[in-house]
Amino acid sequence: MSSKVKNSFDYLVIGAGIIGLSIARDLRSRFPSAEIAILEKEPDVAFHSSGRNSGVLHSGFYYTADSLKARFTRDGNRQMREYCYDNNLKINESKKVVVAKDASELPALFELEKRGITNGVEVKIIDEKELAEIDPNIKTFKHALWSPMTATVDPGEVNQAIKNELKEKGVILFFGEGYAARLGDNRIRTTHGNIFEATKLINAAGLYADRVARDFGFSKRYTIIPFKGIYLRYTGNKNPVRTNVFPVPNLKNPFLGVHYTVTVDGHVKIGPTSMPAFWRENYAGFGGFRPGEMTGILTKEAKLFIRNSFGFRSLAIEEIKKYNRRYFTSLAASMVHELDARGFTDWGKPGIRAQLLDITTDELVMDFIIEGDSNSTHVLNAVSPAFTCAFPFSKHVIDNYIV
Repeated sequence: MSSKVKNSFDYLVIGAGIIGLSIARDLRSRFPSAEIAILEKEPDVAFHSSGRNSGVLHSGFYYTADSLKARFTRDGNRQMREYCYDNNLKINESKKVVVAKDASELPALFELEKRGITNGVEVKIIDEKELAEIDPNIKTFKHALWSPMTATVDPGEVNQAIKNELKEKGVILFFGEGYAARLGDNRIRTTHGNIFEATKLINAAGLYADRVARDFGFSKRYTIIPFKGIYLRYTGNKNPVRTNVFPVPNLKNPFLGVHYTVTVDGHVKIGPTSMPAFWRENYAGFGGFRPGEMTGILTKEAKLFIRNSFGFRSLAIEEIKKYNRRYFTSLAASMVHELDARGFTDWGKPGIRAQLLDITTDELVMDFIIEGDSNSTHVLNAVSPAFTCAFPFSKHVIDNYIV
């Protein structure tokens, strides 16, 4: 493609993760004759968080009723489950329990039940006897929260299915074409020097969404702080748990703590970590290393560490300790009666959470954030459980910011 070639579309989506794909899918459903295209800097879809997440379909009891996450997780769980069954994609109805370690965690456990009921989610407080009937190896203090609607899927398979659906319906995907710069209005240049323009541009660039948004005059008070998540897989003879097991979380931050996930293929893994990353694609070694980017992120993280904003200092110290495998597995061991810690042998593929930080308050943004105008829309904070929420969240973006 010549650098002078100009590609013009009605809708141009930047980013082929689950959000970009889902937005394009909804747009195609509404506007069958529209010219729709997706730009993606990688050679295929879901190279980053959309393909590196746990694959858990959350049910929606963690979030307060006034949040977008509450509604979108509840509806997204149902819609993503239906999509998997309708398209013969793998799904494990693995369910989930949240367990308490002592009496101090019981109020938060009951708060989660209250939130779930308020959000219209099927949840139930159970006692130790009922928990033993679900899985005799899981341990809790007096009560646990039962979530029968939690499931696991293969996120890569889901993204590939949506990609194939889009291609069949005439949506054009340009791979290896990363966003480079705005040329004015809704005209942009890609990393290959090609020029694209659109009546409406949608920024779903994940880890770089804030940077793209700033070129269009948005994300003035926000920046991305990356956190690295890694899972440790169990390869022993007998799985330690039958269902997903989560601790009671700290409701003041968006991280759910080290937990057991029963994957779509029946394996068990523990994690994730929530380690502050040094640059946005800081997966392993110096891959994706950008010196200027690291300088900016480390400066912000140092400020957060010194001020201990949102408990960042204690979070960072705690996460560093998880590099010690014995300590990491001990966190998981506290939720079961018996565990062969030596059975956890394989570190999984790291993922990076694109977590938005409000630079005016130095606080993590807990809910979805979208900004835009009549020309462009910018999805700035599509953090967990964005995969579960993808379909209803995309509808919300289109209803309120695109059409």
